[in-house]
Amino acid sequence: MKTLEEIQEFFSHDRYATESGAVIEEVGDNYSKCSIELNDMHRNAVGGVMGAVYYTLADFAFAVATNHEQPGIVSLDANMSFLSSCKGKKLICTANCVRDGRTTCYYQMPITDENGTLLTMVNITGYKTKRG
Repeated sequence: MKTLEEIQEFFSHDRYATESGAVIEEVGDNYSKCSIELNDMHRNAVGGVMGAVYYTLADFAFAVATNHEQPGIVSLDANMSFLSSCKGKKLICTANCVRDGRTTCYYQMPITDENGTLLTMVNITGYKTKRG
């Protein structure tokens, strides 16, 4: 398995996510934990966190969990449910594999703040463009 530093270097080229503040904290087999420290650029006109920030973090966590060893999995379908507004200063997303099939995979990604409040649930179905 690659080191965390090697994985972080590889995904540093995922510029939209990383320049938005996404950071890889942990990586495991079919798993990742990523976060974003919130600042003014992540806020909408009324002070809430933009929905795109949640999706960017979840999409990045999915990419890291599924592609850190061998790239080739892309999103086929995604859905997102907003459950609570963010009161914290950090978003944390864990990508967890629910099903890993021959051509598709399914991940659930809860997003919380640093207080543990469940803010958003994201589900992504991935397609394996390369089969090993």
